[in-house]
Amino acid sequence: MKQTSSIISTYSADVFGVCSALYELGGLVVMHDASGCNSTYSTHDEPRWYTMDSMVYISALSEMEAVMGDDNKLIEDITEAAESLKPKFVAICGTPIPAMIGFDFEAVAKVLEDRLKIPVFGIPTSGMNTYVKGANMALSAFAERIPKVNVKKTIMPSMNILGLTPLDFSINGQAESICNFASSLDFDIISKWTMGTSFEDIEKSGSANINLVVSSTGLEVAKVLKKRFATPYVVGTPIEGIYNALLADTIKKVYTDPDFPDFVCKSNLPGEDIAVIGEAITSISLASSIELTCGKGVKVLCPTEIDKYYLRDKDKITPYEDDIRKELRNAKTIIADPLYKAICPDSAKFISLPSESFSGRIYRDEIPDLTSDFSYIKKYL
Repeated sequence: MKQTSSIISTYSADVFGVCSALYELGGLVVMHDASGCNSTYSTHDEPRWYTMDSMVYISALSEMEAVMGDDNKLIEDITEAAESLKPKFVAICGTPIPAMIGFDFEAVAKVLEDRLKIPVFGIPTSGMNTYVKGANMALSAFAERIPKVNVKKTIMPSMNILGLTPLDFSINGQAESICNFASSLDFDIISKWTMGTSFEDIEKSGSANINLVVSSTGLEVAKVLKKRFATPYVVGTPIEGIYNALLADTIKKVYTDPDFPDFVCKSNLPGEDIAVIGEAITSISLASSIELTCGKGVKVLCPTEIDKYYLRDKDKITPYEDDIRKELRNAKTIIADPLYKAICPDSAKFISLPSESFSGRIYRDEIPDLTSDFSYIKKYL
């Protein structure tokens, strides 16, 4: 029962991470499920739903089709939709039902690709992991298929921004602020994985000189682009103030010396009186910014998927509510989504930092743009 959350919410699921990551790229994304997931995604996990069109569908898997394994109906339905809508690619992602019946994503994708003559991705999500894993699965698969023909690095400094999704940065202007930060360093932006970018931009990603990973959803893409195009990367979310200066110096250093493997921009002061709960890269960047600005040690609790390599010694992976409760017992200040407040000790000061991936649209108007204004956090410390 440890995996059960009795009070707090859950993060957006892996299947929604796929849909969010691919939303703007002109593809047909199919959630293989009975029904219901599409309404949850559209109303709680996709802030662009009412302002930007995208081909996100559900397969409407019936009980009999699940029991008998009638994959042909799915293949025919996707074929008909693709021939009508003319998408640039097709992505099929899964939910708990196809995971339980052993649906073969790779085989169905191969059949459809042979038939449609466009890229088709089978992404075996199960609905049991967070959006971070789903987005990484989708985007790394996408990166593996970028054509390598005639790819040349740009002469002028250029960059891809990886991990730019509304589940981490909402639609409050922070994505634009991150791009402005990159532009202020005199880097041309080749692509933004994947807000405010196009399928064609993504195909040019191999020509960039460096990648900036601003959230965990961009880590696997960075590894693929490094393997395929020898593009070095820096990991860190721009946070206004001292941290932005440190991140800028790191980017310039790695640009001039690409032999740096995967430089993680972070501070690590002793002390755990302050706790930050959230996705790893943005939370560690925020913790580092607090340490550099205020001189106070900060511990990060990460409920979403992350390789321990990117964490500091005092940071913890805490996927379960019970784990988070234990880690918060001695915290004097807690920075987290408002839905975490119910499990925080009454003695601790609570600083609200809403996340679209956790509380959905409930507190969207209260999400700050820390890339351009760190004072929202600093004034409480």
